[in-house]
Amino acid sequence: MSTTDIEDIARRTQEAHAVFSRTAPEARARALTAVADALEADGEVVAIAQAETGLTEARLAGEIKRTAYQLWAFAETVRDGEYLDARIDTADPDFPLGPRPDVRRCLLPAGPVLNFAASNFPFAFSVLGGDTAAALAAGCAVVVKAHPGHPQLSDRCAALASRALTGAGMPPDTLQLVHGQDEGVDLLRHPAIRVATFTGSVRGGRALADIAAARPDPIPFFGELGSLNPVVVTPAALRERADDIVSGYVTSVSGSAGQLCTKPGFLFVPAGHGLDDALRGAAERVAEHRLLNPSISQGYQQRRTQVLDAAATVVAEGAVRVDENDNAWATPTLVRVTLDELIAHRDELLEESFGPLSVVVEYDELGALVPRLAELFPGNLTATVHCASDEVSDPQIAQLVQLFAQHAGRVLIGGWPTGVAVTAAMQHGGPWPSTTNDTNTSVGSAAITRLLRPVAFQSAPQELLPEPLRDDNPWGVPQRRDLP
Repeated sequence: MSTTDIEDIARRTQEAHAVFSRTAPEARARALTAVADALEADGEVVAIAQAETGLTEARLAGEIKRTAYQLWAFAETVRDGEYLDARIDTADPDFPLGPRPDVRRCLLPAGPVLNFAASNFPFAFSVLGGDTAAALAAGCAVVVKAHPGHPQLSDRCAALASRALTGAGMPPDTLQLVHGQDEGVDLLRHPAIRVATFTGSVRGGRALADIAAARPDPIPFFGELGSLNPVVVTPAALRERADDIVSGYVTSVSGSAGQLCTKPGFLFVPAGHGLDDALRGAAERVAEHRLLNPSISQGYQQRRTQVLDAAATVVAEGAVRVDENDNAWATPTLVRVTLDELIAHRDELLEESFGPLSVVVEYDELGALVPRLAELFPGNLTATVHCASDEVSDPQIAQLVQLFAQHAGRVLIGGWPTGVAVTAAMQHGGPWPSTTNDTNTSVGSAAITRLLRPVAFQSAPQELLPEPLRDDNPWGVPQRRDLP
C-alpha cells in the first residue's frame, strides 16, 4: 500500500469521524445492532474461520454469539447514556469559595481509532471484536489492521459491517480495514489516528506502544499483552476436591489448544501433592488441536523446547505434529518444578507459553510462598486462589487475595480464568506486562471509556454546548447537577 493510499484512508476516517461522532445515541445503537444481526445472519463466516484458524465449529459458533452480544451490549450502553458522565455545575454567586461560573463536563469521542486485531479470537477480538465495538459505541470511526492469520475472514467481516453501518445511516468509511504490518505502523504514526488498541504479544505490543509514544503528538495506546495467570491451591483445597482441581486445570490449559491470554500458566500446589498420575491421565485424554497458524506453531515449539530443557520433571510430555504446510497439532505438555527451581530458572520459565503448556510448582509453606509471588508475577490479567470452604476467613488467604489484587486485573476465588464473561463489571487488563495501561479493560461496557476524552465547557451558551450538557437534554442522558 502506497503513502498515497495511507493518506487516503486517514482522510476518509477523519471525514467519517466528523459526522459519526455527532450521531445521536439511538441512531448509533441501531447501527451497532445492525452489525450484530448481520454477523449472526452470515452463513459462511464460520467455515472461512475454520479454514484459516483450525478452531472448531462449536468454538467459532460460540464466539460469534459472544461477538454479537458485545455489540448488542454496547448498543444498550449507548442508549443508557451514563457512560458520558455528564456533570453540570450551574453558576453560583454564593459558592463558599467565591462566585462560581457555569461549568459543564462530559466525555466526548476521542477521535479515529486504529485497532490491531488479534489472532486467537477471529471474531471476538478481531475486526468486529470488543475494541471495535467499544470505539463505534463511543462514536469513533475505526480503522482495523487485520491480523495476517485470518485475512479472508477479516475482509468478509469488514464488508458485512460496512454494509450494515451504511444501511443504518452511518457515514461511509466509519469502519475501514487495512492489511500489512507496515501499513499498520504507518497509520499508527499518522496524525489522523488519535487512539490505538492492540491484543497480542508483549514484544509486538511494546514495539507499537513505543511508536505511539514517540509521535510528535503521543497518543493513548491500549495494549493487552501476555499473561502468566498464576493459580495457588492450598493444602486444604487439595484435600477437599483434588479431582475437580485436576480436571479443571487440564481443561483450562488445553482449551483452544492453550491459545488464550487467560490460560493458567502456573499451578502452585503443596509439596507431596501426589497429582502426577492424575494430571498425566487427564492430559493424555485430550485430543490434539491445531494451532492457529505456522508462526504461532513455530513460536510454541521453540517455547516448549525451552521449558522442557529447564524443567526438572515432565509430568505429561504431550506432542506436536507438523504438516506439510507448517501447521501444527498439539496435545498438552505439563512439567513440574519446585519453587526453588522456578526461582533458579526464572529466565527460562517465567514467560508466556502460547499453547497447551503449563508449569506445576511445588511449595512447602503457603506463608513462604506469598511474598515470592509478587516478585515472580508482577503483572497479570488474572490470578486465582483455590482454598477450602472453611478457609475464607483465614488471614493468610486474605493476605494472598490482597496481594493478587495488587498484581492482577481479575482475582478468582475458585474456578479457572479461561472464559472471560462479557459483563459490565468485568476487568480484562492488569499491571505491566499484561497490559500497557492497567486502569482500563478491553472487555465489558467499561471498555468504552478508553475511547473517550473529558472536556469541560465554561460559561458556554446553550447553543454551543454538546447535547449531553444542554438544559433541554435532547438525548435524555443522565445528568449530575451541582455536585458538592
